[in-house]
Amino acid sequence: MKILIVEDEVRLALALKKLLEKKKYLVDYVTDGLSGFEYANTGLYDLIILDIMLPKMDGIEVLKNLRSLKFTMPILMLTAKDEIENKVVGLDTGADDYMTKPFSTEELLARVRALLRRKGEIIDDVLTYEGVSLNLKKSMLVSETDSIKLPLKEFQIFEMLIANPEQIISKDRIIEKIWGSDSEVEFNNVEVYISFLRKKLQYLGTGVKIKTARGIGYSLGIIK
Repeated sequence: MKILIVEDEVRLALALKKLLEKKKYLVDYVTDGLSGFEYANTGLYDLIILDIMLPKMDGIEVLKNLRSLKFTMPILMLTAKDEIENKVVGLDTGADDYMTKPFSTEELLARVRALLRRKGEIIDDVLTYEGVSLNLKKSMLVSETDSIKLPLKEFQIFEMLIANPEQIISKDRIIEKIWGSDSEVEFNNVEVYISFLRKKLQYLGTGVKIKTARGIGYSLGIIK
């Protein structure tokens, strides 16, 4: 799962980044609203943690613009104690939750987990499609008859596919989300991991396969 933090207090942004990375999330952060909107507009993020008081574009405006473009990723707003009116406006504009600063790290993590469960329709930290399940806590790929543990990159790629079944995920998007926009990873690296995943699906004896959209990317579907 990839998270974007939009927070102009650099020390807080870095502390949140470090906290979330310890929990195995992929995290980017920016310190102004305009950059936050541009990053979020890539569609690469599963969750956005968005401060309200930001330079260049405030958090409410960022939220408004994203929802007007039909982005549905969960957005957790951060507000100061005296911003009650902004909390109401934020929720009415499309925020999924808010927290008042200062807050406990455990509560933040709990809210992040809850929002990500809601986004992926995850039940007990498991994503399921046509008899195949991905256990997000144990990195286990599970069929009706067997299971197998996935290495990190295979787990991250399969998570993207099973969270968006029957939708084509481009190779560019996989690289940017898993390795980062500055990575020098090439398409053939993605192809290698897809090959590993296909063999594991075959080993598990499922009717699910990873389909190739030639020249574009991959999607998860069923064998017909």
